[in-house]
Amino acid sequence: MTNKMTIFAFDFAGPAHLSAGLWRHPDDRSAEYASVDYWVEYAKLLESACFDGIFFADNVGYHDVYKGDVAAALRDVAQIPANDPSYVIPAMAAATEHLGFGVTSSTAYDHPYAVARKFATLDHLTKGRIGWNVVTSYSDSAARNLGSGTQRAHDDRYTHAEEFLDVCLKLWEGSWEDGAVTRDSTTATYVDPGKVHPVGHTGEHFTVPGIFLCAPSPQRTPVIFQAGGSSRGVRFAAASAEAVFMNATSKASLRKQVDALRAQAAEFGRDPSGIGILQMVTVISARTDAEAEKKYEDYLEYVSYDGAMARYSGWTGLDMAEFDPDTPLRHVNTNAGQTMVDIFAKMDPDKEWTPRDIAAYIGIGGASPVIVGGPETVADELESWVTETGITGFNVGHAVKYQDIKDFTEFVVPELQQRGLMRTHYDAATLRENLSAAGSARLRDDHHGAAFRALAG
Repeated sequence: MTNKMTIFAFDFAGPAHLSAGLWRHPDDRSAEYASVDYWVEYAKLLESACFDGIFFADNVGYHDVYKGDVAAALRDVAQIPANDPSYVIPAMAAATEHLGFGVTSSTAYDHPYAVARKFATLDHLTKGRIGWNVVTSYSDSAARNLGSGTQRAHDDRYTHAEEFLDVCLKLWEGSWEDGAVTRDSTTATYVDPGKVHPVGHTGEHFTVPGIFLCAPSPQRTPVIFQAGGSSRGVRFAAASAEAVFMNATSKASLRKQVDALRAQAAEFGRDPSGIGILQMVTVISARTDAEAEKKYEDYLEYVSYDGAMARYSGWTGLDMAEFDPDTPLRHVNTNAGQTMVDIFAKMDPDKEWTPRDIAAYIGIGGASPVIVGGPETVADELESWVTETGITGFNVGHAVKYQDIKDFTEFVVPELQQRGLMRTHYDAATLRENLSAAGSARLRDDHHGAAFRALAG
Protein backbone atom coordinates (compact mmCIF):
# COMPACT_ATOMS: atom_id res chain seq x y z
CA MET A 1 0.00 0.00 0.00
CA THR A 2 1.43 3.35 -1.07
CA ASN A 3 -1.47 5.81 -0.94
CA LYS A 4 -2.16 7.53 2.33
CA MET A 5 -5.41 6.84 4.10
CA THR A 6 -8.10 9.48 4.35
CA ILE A 7 -9.00 9.82 8.02
CA PHE A 8 -12.09 11.61 9.35
CA ALA A 9 -13.35 11.73 12.91
CA PHE A 10 -17.00 10.68 12.95
CA ASP A 11 -19.10 12.65 15.42
CA PHE A 12 -22.46 14.16 16.26
CA ALA A 13 -23.47 17.58 17.59
CA GLY A 14 -25.13 16.10 20.66
CA PRO A 15 -24.15 14.29 23.85
CA ALA A 16 -24.13 10.79 22.36
CA HIS A 17 -24.11 9.23 18.95
CA LEU A 18 -23.91 5.50 18.23
CA SER A 19 -22.71 3.96 21.49
CA ALA A 20 -25.44 3.22 24.04
CA GLY A 21 -24.90 4.20 27.66
CA LEU A 22 -21.28 5.30 27.31
CA TRP A 23 -22.16 8.93 28.11
CA ARG A 24 -22.06 7.76 31.76
CA HIS A 25 -18.35 6.90 31.57
CA PRO A 26 -16.22 9.23 33.74
CA ASP A 27 -13.93 10.08 30.82
CA ASP A 28 -16.79 11.02 28.49
CA ARG A 29 -17.15 14.72 27.64
CA SER A 30 -20.72 14.61 26.35
CA ALA A 31 -21.82 17.36 28.74
CA GLU A 32 -19.75 19.84 26.69
CA TYR A 33 -21.53 19.18 23.38
CA ALA A 34 -23.12 22.67 23.33
CA SER A 35 -19.85 24.47 24.04
CA VAL A 36 -18.08 26.26 21.20
CA ASP A 37 -14.86 25.99 23.21
CA TYR A 38 -15.19 22.19 23.21
CA TRP A 39 -15.56 21.95 19.44
CA VAL A 40 -12.72 24.40 18.85
CA GLU A 41 -10.47 22.31 21.11
CA TYR A 42 -11.56 19.22 19.21
CA ALA A 43 -10.78 20.83 15.84
CA LYS A 44 -7.30 21.80 16.97
CA LEU A 45 -6.67 18.26 18.19
CA LEU A 46 -7.68 16.79 14.85
CA GLU A 47 -5.62 19.22 12.82
CA SER A 48 -2.55 18.66 15.00
CA ALA A 49 -2.84 14.96 14.10
CA CYS A 50 -3.35 15.72 10.37
CA PHE A 51 -6.88 14.32 10.17
CA ASP A 52 -8.48 15.12 6.84
CA GLY A 53 -11.55 16.34 8.64
CA ILE A 54 -14.46 15.79 10.95
CA PHE A 55 -17.63 14.21 9.58
CA PHE A 56 -20.81 15.27 11.36
CA ALA A 57 -23.76 12.90 11.31
CA ASP A 58 -27.15 14.52 11.75
CA ASN A 59 -30.82 13.57 11.91
CA VAL A 60 -33.78 15.91 11.72
CA GLY A 61 -35.97 13.33 13.45
CA TYR A 62 -35.70 11.45 16.71
CA HIS A 63 -35.99 7.85 17.81
CA ASP A 64 -39.55 7.37 19.04
CA VAL A 65 -40.26 3.87 17.72
CA TYR A 66 -39.04 1.78 20.67
CA LYS A 67 -41.93 1.17 23.09
CA GLY A 68 -43.96 3.64 21.05
CA ASP A 69 -42.38 6.85 22.33
CA VAL A 70 -39.18 8.83 22.69
CA ALA A 71 -38.62 8.11 26.39
CA ALA A 72 -35.84 5.53 26.01
CA ALA A 73 -34.00 7.72 23.53
CA LEU A 74 -34.18 10.70 25.87
CA ARG A 75 -32.97 8.70 28.86
CA ASP A 76 -29.91 7.46 26.97
CA VAL A 77 -29.48 10.60 24.83
CA ALA A 78 -29.80 8.33 21.77
CA GLN A 79 -29.00 11.01 19.20
CA ILE A 80 -31.14 13.52 21.07
CA PRO A 81 -30.63 16.34 21.93
CA ALA A 82 -29.21 17.08 18.51
CA ASN A 83 -27.87 20.52 17.65
CA ASP A 84 -27.37 21.65 14.07
CA PRO A 85 -23.64 21.03 13.40
CA SER A 86 -23.39 23.68 10.69
CA TYR A 87 -23.42 26.52 13.20
CA VAL A 88 -20.24 25.46 14.99
CA ILE A 89 -18.25 24.92 11.78
CA PRO A 90 -17.15 28.58 11.30
CA ALA A 91 -15.68 28.66 14.82
CA MET A 92 -13.81 25.40 14.22
CA ALA A 93 -12.61 26.66 10.85
CA ALA A 94 -11.37 29.94 12.34
CA ALA A 95 -9.22 27.96 14.79
CA THR A 96 -7.67 25.80 12.06
CA GLU A 97 -6.18 26.18 8.60
CA HIS A 98 -6.59 22.84 6.86
CA LEU A 99 -9.12 20.65 8.66
CA GLY A 100 -12.10 19.72 6.50
CA PHE A 101 -15.74 19.51 7.56
CA GLY A 102 -18.33 17.06 6.31
CA VAL A 103 -21.85 18.14 7.27
CA THR A 104 -24.96 16.00 6.92
CA SER A 105 -28.01 17.79 5.52
CA SER A 106 -31.24 16.22 4.31
CA THR A 107 -33.01 16.75 0.99
CA ALA A 108 -36.35 15.66 2.45
CA TYR A 109 -37.73 18.75 4.17
CA ASP A 110 -35.70 21.72 2.93
CA HIS A 111 -35.49 23.57 -0.36
CA PRO A 112 -32.44 23.34 -2.63
CA TYR A 113 -32.21 27.10 -2.99
CA ALA A 114 -31.79 27.49 0.78
CA VAL A 115 -29.42 24.52 1.12
CA ALA A 116 -27.26 25.76 -1.74
CA ARG A 117 -26.98 29.11 0.01
CA LYS A 118 -26.07 27.47 3.33
CA PHE A 119 -23.24 25.44 1.86
CA ALA A 120 -21.94 28.30 -0.28
CA THR A 121 -21.78 30.41 2.87
CA LEU A 122 -19.97 27.65 4.77
CA ASP A 123 -17.55 27.19 1.89
CA HIS A 124 -16.76 30.91 1.98
CA LEU A 125 -16.32 30.96 5.77
CA THR A 126 -14.11 27.86 5.82
CA LYS A 127 -12.10 29.01 2.78
CA GLY A 128 -13.10 25.96 0.82
CA ARG A 129 -13.09 23.22 3.43
CA ILE A 130 -16.73 22.13 3.44
CA GLY A 131 -18.44 18.96 2.26
CA TRP A 132 -22.12 18.00 2.15
CA ASN A 133 -23.25 14.53 3.14
CA VAL A 134 -26.45 14.23 1.12
CA VAL A 135 -29.10 12.18 2.94
CA THR A 136 -32.77 11.59 2.26
CA SER A 137 -33.96 11.04 5.88
CA TYR A 138 -35.61 7.91 7.21
CA SER A 139 -37.43 9.06 10.33
CA ASP A 140 -41.21 9.12 10.69
CA SER A 141 -40.84 11.73 13.44
CA ALA A 142 -39.11 14.03 10.95
CA ALA A 143 -41.95 13.51 8.47
CA ARG A 144 -44.50 14.41 11.13
CA ASN A 145 -42.70 17.51 12.35
CA LEU A 146 -41.25 18.84 9.13
CA GLY A 147 -43.20 17.32 6.28
CA SER A 148 -46.61 16.04 5.33
CA GLY A 149 -46.66 13.47 8.11
CA THR A 150 -45.76 10.57 5.84
CA GLN A 151 -42.39 9.64 4.42
CA ARG A 152 -41.90 9.19 0.73
CA ALA A 153 -41.34 5.60 -0.37
CA HIS A 154 -37.66 4.60 -0.16
CA ASP A 155 -36.83 4.82 -3.87
CA ASP A 156 -38.94 7.96 -4.34
CA ARG A 157 -36.77 9.71 -1.77
CA TYR A 158 -33.77 9.23 -4.04
CA THR A 159 -35.61 10.43 -7.15
CA HIS A 160 -36.51 13.56 -5.20
CA ALA A 161 -32.91 13.88 -3.95
CA GLU A 162 -31.50 13.65 -7.48
CA GLU A 163 -33.48 16.66 -8.61
CA PHE A 164 -32.70 18.48 -5.36
CA LEU A 165 -28.95 18.02 -5.91
CA ASP A 166 -29.20 19.03 -9.57
CA VAL A 167 -30.83 22.33 -8.59
CA CYS A 168 -28.00 22.99 -6.14
CA LEU A 169 -25.38 22.12 -8.74
CA LYS A 170 -26.98 24.47 -11.26
CA LEU A 171 -26.90 27.29 -8.71
CA TRP A 172 -23.30 26.65 -7.64
CA GLU A 173 -21.82 25.89 -11.05
CA GLY A 174 -24.02 27.68 -13.55
CA SER A 175 -25.36 30.95 -12.20
CA TRP A 176 -22.29 33.12 -11.64
CA GLU A 177 -19.35 33.27 -14.03
CA ASP A 178 -15.85 33.20 -12.55
CA GLY A 179 -15.29 36.86 -13.28
CA ALA A 180 -18.68 38.11 -12.12
CA VAL A 181 -17.34 39.83 -9.01
CA THR A 182 -15.33 42.79 -10.32
CA ARG A 183 -15.33 45.27 -7.41
CA ASP A 184 -14.60 47.99 -9.97
CA SER A 185 -14.87 51.35 -8.26
CA THR A 186 -14.25 53.27 -11.49
CA THR A 187 -17.50 51.97 -12.98
CA ALA A 188 -19.26 51.69 -9.63
CA THR A 189 -19.77 47.99 -10.33
CA TYR A 190 -19.22 45.38 -7.65
CA VAL A 191 -20.87 42.54 -9.61
CA ASP A 192 -21.10 42.54 -13.39
CA PRO A 193 -24.81 41.86 -14.12
CA GLY A 194 -23.94 40.40 -17.52
CA LYS A 195 -22.03 37.58 -15.82
CA VAL A 196 -24.81 36.40 -13.52
CA HIS A 197 -27.37 34.09 -15.12
CA PRO A 198 -30.71 32.55 -14.16
CA VAL A 199 -30.63 28.76 -13.92
CA GLY A 200 -34.14 28.29 -15.33
CA HIS A 201 -34.90 25.03 -13.56
CA THR A 202 -38.36 23.52 -13.96
CA GLY A 203 -38.72 19.98 -12.70
CA GLU A 204 -41.08 17.51 -11.09
CA HIS A 205 -40.45 18.75 -7.56
CA PHE A 206 -38.85 22.21 -7.85
CA THR A 207 -39.11 25.35 -9.92
CA VAL A 208 -36.11 27.64 -9.57
CA PRO A 209 -36.04 30.14 -12.44
CA GLY A 210 -33.68 32.80 -11.12
CA ILE A 211 -30.09 33.58 -10.21
CA PHE A 212 -28.19 32.35 -7.17
CA LEU A 213 -27.85 34.57 -4.11
CA CYS A 214 -24.18 33.80 -3.37
CA ALA A 215 -21.02 34.70 -5.24
CA PRO A 216 -18.80 31.71 -6.13
CA SER A 217 -17.01 30.25 -3.12
CA PRO A 218 -13.51 28.68 -3.20
CA GLN A 219 -14.86 25.24 -4.19
CA ARG A 220 -18.14 26.51 -5.68
CA THR A 221 -19.67 23.09 -5.02
CA PRO A 222 -18.96 21.52 -1.62
CA VAL A 223 -17.44 18.05 -1.71
CA ILE A 224 -20.40 15.71 -2.19
CA PHE A 225 -20.55 12.86 0.30
CA GLN A 226 -23.20 10.15 0.30
CA ALA A 227 -23.93 7.33 2.74
CA GLY A 228 -26.85 5.28 1.41
CA GLY A 229 -26.29 1.53 1.49
CA SER A 230 -29.35 0.34 -0.42
CA SER A 231 -29.18 -0.44 -4.15
CA ARG A 232 -30.95 2.85 -4.88
CA GLY A 233 -28.57 4.70 -2.59
CA VAL A 234 -25.55 3.13 -4.30
CA ARG A 235 -26.86 4.24 -7.69
CA PHE A 236 -27.26 7.79 -6.38
CA ALA A 237 -23.70 7.68 -5.00
CA ALA A 238 -22.27 6.26 -8.24
CA ALA A 239 -23.80 9.14 -10.20
CA SER A 240 -23.08 12.03 -7.87
CA ALA A 241 -20.87 11.36 -4.83
CA GLU A 242 -17.22 12.32 -4.63
CA ALA A 243 -16.75 10.38 -1.41
CA VAL A 244 -18.93 7.56 -0.08
CA PHE A 245 -19.40 6.56 3.53
CA MET A 246 -19.79 2.80 3.94
CA ASN A 247 -20.51 0.69 7.00
CA ALA A 248 -19.83 -2.95 6.18
CA THR A 249 -19.35 -5.51 8.93
CA SER A 250 -16.75 -7.61 7.10
CA LYS A 251 -13.98 -7.07 4.58
CA ALA A 252 -15.57 -9.53 2.15
CA SER A 253 -18.89 -7.68 2.09
CA LEU A 254 -17.14 -4.32 1.85
CA ARG A 255 -15.09 -5.50 -1.13
CA LYS A 256 -18.32 -6.39 -2.93
CA GLN A 257 -19.83 -2.99 -2.13
CA VAL A 258 -16.72 -1.15 -3.31
CA ASP A 259 -16.55 -3.09 -6.58
CA ALA A 260 -20.27 -2.58 -7.24
CA LEU A 261 -20.04 1.16 -6.60
CA ARG A 262 -17.03 1.65 -8.82
CA ALA A 263 -18.58 -0.42 -11.62
CA GLN A 264 -21.73 1.71 -11.55
CA ALA A 265 -19.66 4.91 -11.47
CA ALA A 266 -17.93 3.80 -14.66
CA GLU A 267 -21.34 3.25 -16.27
CA PHE A 268 -22.09 6.91 -15.55
CA GLY A 269 -18.91 7.90 -17.40
CA ARG A 270 -16.97 8.68 -14.25
CA ASP A 271 -13.44 7.65 -13.33
CA PRO A 272 -14.09 5.13 -10.53
CA SER A 273 -10.72 5.83 -8.93
CA GLY A 274 -11.77 9.45 -8.41
CA ILE A 275 -14.35 8.45 -5.79
CA GLY A 276 -13.15 8.23 -2.20
CA ILE A 277 -14.63 5.47 -0.05
CA LEU A 278 -14.60 5.71 3.73
CA GLN A 279 -15.44 2.75 5.96
CA MET A 280 -16.73 3.43 9.43
CA VAL A 281 -14.76 1.89 12.30
CA THR A 282 -14.78 2.40 16.04
CA VAL A 283 -11.30 2.26 17.52
CA ILE A 284 -10.48 1.58 21.17
CA SER A 285 -6.73 2.09 21.52
CA ALA A 286 -4.08 2.36 24.21
CA ARG A 287 -0.32 1.90 24.63
CA THR A 288 -0.58 -1.89 24.50
CA ASP A 289 -3.06 -4.53 23.39
CA ALA A 290 -3.63 -5.51 27.01
CA GLU A 291 -4.44 -1.95 28.08
CA ALA A 292 -6.80 -1.52 25.14
CA GLU A 293 -8.61 -4.79 25.92
CA LYS A 294 -8.98 -3.73 29.55
CA LYS A 295 -10.45 -0.41 28.41
CA TYR A 296 -12.88 -2.19 26.10
CA GLU A 297 -14.05 -4.54 28.86
CA ASP A 298 -14.61 -1.48 31.05
CA TYR A 299 -16.70 0.14 28.31
CA LEU A 300 -18.91 -2.93 28.01
CA GLU A 301 -20.07 -2.42 31.61
CA TYR A 302 -21.76 0.83 30.57
CA VAL A 303 -23.72 -0.45 27.53
CA SER A 304 -27.48 0.14 27.81
CA TYR A 305 -29.87 -2.41 26.26
CA ASP A 306 -32.72 0.09 26.07
CA GLY A 307 -30.42 2.73 24.60
CA ALA A 308 -29.24 0.32 21.92
CA MET A 309 -32.80 -0.76 21.14
CA ALA A 310 -33.99 2.86 20.96
CA ARG A 311 -31.37 3.49 18.29
CA TYR A 312 -31.98 0.29 16.35
CA SER A 313 -35.75 0.73 16.44
CA GLY A 314 -35.37 4.25 15.10
CA TRP A 315 -32.97 3.15 12.35
CA THR A 316 -35.19 0.31 11.16
CA GLY A 317 -38.70 1.50 11.96
CA LEU A 318 -39.27 -1.69 14.00
CA ASP A 319 -40.38 -1.47 17.60
CA MET A 320 -37.92 -3.92 19.14
CA ALA A 321 -39.99 -3.95 22.35
CA GLU A 322 -42.45 -6.18 20.45
CA PHE A 323 -39.86 -8.94 20.20
CA ASP A 324 -38.65 -11.17 22.99
CA PRO A 325 -34.99 -10.21 23.62
CA ASP A 326 -33.90 -13.82 23.24
CA THR A 327 -36.09 -14.90 20.31
CA PRO A 328 -34.51 -14.84 16.83
CA LEU A 329 -35.55 -11.84 14.78
CA ARG A 330 -36.67 -12.86 11.33
CA HIS A 331 -35.86 -10.76 8.29
CA VAL A 332 -38.51 -8.14 7.63
CA ASN A 333 -38.97 -5.29 5.16
CA THR A 334 -39.15 -1.71 6.37
CA ASN A 335 -39.55 1.64 4.65
CA ALA A 336 -37.18 3.24 7.14
CA GLY A 337 -33.71 1.77 7.45
CA GLN A 338 -33.67 -1.38 5.32
CA THR A 339 -29.88 -1.31 5.35
CA MET A 340 -29.84 -1.64 9.12
CA VAL A 341 -32.18 -4.64 8.98
CA ASP A 342 -30.24 -6.38 6.25
CA ILE A 343 -26.85 -5.81 7.80
CA PHE A 344 -27.23 -8.55 10.39
CA ALA A 345 -28.74 -11.09 8.03
CA LYS A 346 -25.83 -10.54 5.63
CA MET A 347 -23.21 -10.52 8.37
CA ASP A 348 -23.79 -14.13 9.31
CA PRO A 349 -26.50 -15.84 7.22
CA ASP A 350 -26.38 -18.92 9.43
CA LYS A 351 -26.94 -17.03 12.66
CA GLU A 352 -30.40 -16.34 14.03
CA TRP A 353 -29.97 -12.87 15.47
CA THR A 354 -31.94 -12.01 18.59
CA PRO A 355 -32.60 -8.46 19.83
CA ARG A 356 -30.16 -9.11 22.68
CA ASP A 357 -27.47 -10.14 20.17
CA ILE A 358 -28.07 -7.00 18.17
CA ALA A 359 -27.97 -4.77 21.27
CA ALA A 360 -24.67 -6.31 22.35
CA TYR A 361 -23.21 -5.80 18.88
CA ILE A 362 -24.31 -2.20 18.39
CA GLY A 363 -23.86 -1.10 22.02
CA ILE A 364 -20.38 0.18 21.21
CA GLY A 365 -19.98 1.92 17.87
CA GLY A 366 -23.35 1.09 16.37
CA ALA A 367 -23.06 -1.37 13.48
CA SER A 368 -19.46 -0.50 12.72
CA PRO A 369 -16.55 -2.92 13.19
CA VAL A 370 -14.79 -2.30 16.51
CA ILE A 371 -10.99 -2.46 16.50
CA VAL A 372 -9.35 -2.89 19.90
CA GLY A 373 -5.59 -2.81 20.42
CA GLY A 374 -2.30 -1.02 20.76
CA PRO A 375 -0.74 1.06 17.96
CA GLU A 376 0.65 -1.81 15.88
CA THR A 377 -2.48 -3.96 16.17
CA VAL A 378 -4.80 -1.14 15.14
CA ALA A 379 -2.53 0.00 12.32
CA ASP A 380 -2.25 -3.57 11.01
CA GLU A 381 -6.03 -3.94 11.00
CA LEU A 382 -6.69 -0.58 9.34
CA GLU A 383 -4.11 -1.35 6.67
CA SER A 384 -5.68 -4.75 5.99
CA TRP A 385 -9.12 -3.18 5.51
CA VAL A 386 -7.67 -0.86 2.88
CA THR A 387 -5.59 -3.42 1.00
CA GLU A 388 -8.26 -6.12 1.03
CA THR A 389 -11.27 -3.97 0.12
CA GLY A 390 -10.08 -1.07 -2.04
CA ILE A 391 -11.37 1.67 0.25
CA THR A 392 -9.44 4.91 0.57
CA GLY A 393 -9.86 5.59 4.28
CA PHE A 394 -12.02 5.68 7.38
CA ASN A 395 -14.59 7.53 9.42
CA VAL A 396 -13.28 6.85 12.91
CA GLY A 397 -16.00 6.69 15.53
CA HIS A 398 -15.81 6.58 19.30
CA ALA A 399 -17.44 5.02 22.32
CA VAL A 400 -16.36 7.65 24.86
CA LYS A 401 -16.75 11.15 23.45
CA TYR A 402 -13.47 12.96 22.75
CA GLN A 403 -11.32 10.52 24.74
CA ASP A 404 -11.27 7.73 22.16
CA ILE A 405 -10.35 10.11 19.35
CA LYS A 406 -7.67 11.68 21.55
CA ASP A 407 -6.29 8.19 22.22
CA PHE A 408 -6.30 7.52 18.46
CA THR A 409 -4.25 10.66 17.85
CA GLU A 410 -1.82 9.73 20.62
CA PHE A 411 -1.35 6.03 19.97
CA VAL A 412 -2.42 5.14 16.43
CA VAL A 413 -1.63 8.21 14.33
CA PRO A 414 2.14 8.13 14.97
CA GLU A 415 2.25 4.46 13.94
CA LEU A 416 0.29 5.14 10.75
CA GLN A 417 2.50 8.10 9.92
CA GLN A 418 5.66 6.10 10.57
CA ARG A 419 4.46 3.49 8.09
CA GLY A 420 3.68 6.18 5.51
CA LEU A 421 -0.03 5.38 5.66
CA MET A 422 -1.27 8.75 6.96
CA ARG A 423 -0.36 12.28 6.05
CA THR A 424 2.15 14.24 8.15
CA HIS A 425 1.21 17.55 6.54
CA TYR A 426 -1.55 19.03 4.42
CA ASP A 427 -0.92 19.40 0.70
CA ALA A 428 -3.53 21.96 -0.26
CA ALA A 429 -5.92 24.59 1.03
CA THR A 430 -9.31 23.10 0.15
CA LEU A 431 -11.06 19.90 1.19
CA ARG A 432 -11.50 18.69 -2.40
CA GLU A 433 -7.80 19.13 -3.16
CA ASN A 434 -6.74 17.32 0.00
CA LEU A 435 -9.10 14.40 -0.68
CA SER A 436 -8.17 13.84 -4.31
CA ALA A 437 -5.23 13.89 -6.63
CA ALA A 438 -7.11 16.05 -9.12
CA GLY A 439 -5.19 19.15 -8.09
CA SER A 440 -8.22 21.43 -8.30
CA ALA A 441 -10.67 22.92 -5.86
CA ARG A 442 -13.38 22.59 -8.49
CA LEU A 443 -15.72 19.72 -9.26
CA ARG A 444 -14.11 17.16 -11.56
CA ASP A 445 -14.98 17.37 -15.24
CA ASP A 446 -16.37 13.82 -15.23
CA HIS A 447 -18.97 14.72 -12.60
CA HIS A 448 -22.35 15.44 -14.18
CA GLY A 449 -22.56 18.71 -12.26
CA ALA A 450 -19.72 20.08 -14.37
CA ALA A 451 -22.09 20.20 -17.35
CA PHE A 452 -24.12 22.91 -15.63
CA ARG A 453 -21.24 25.35 -16.10
CA ALA A 454 -22.62 25.86 -19.60
CA LEU A 455 -25.50 27.77 -18.05
CA ALA A 456 -23.04 30.54 -17.23
CA GLY A 457 -22.19 30.95 -20.88
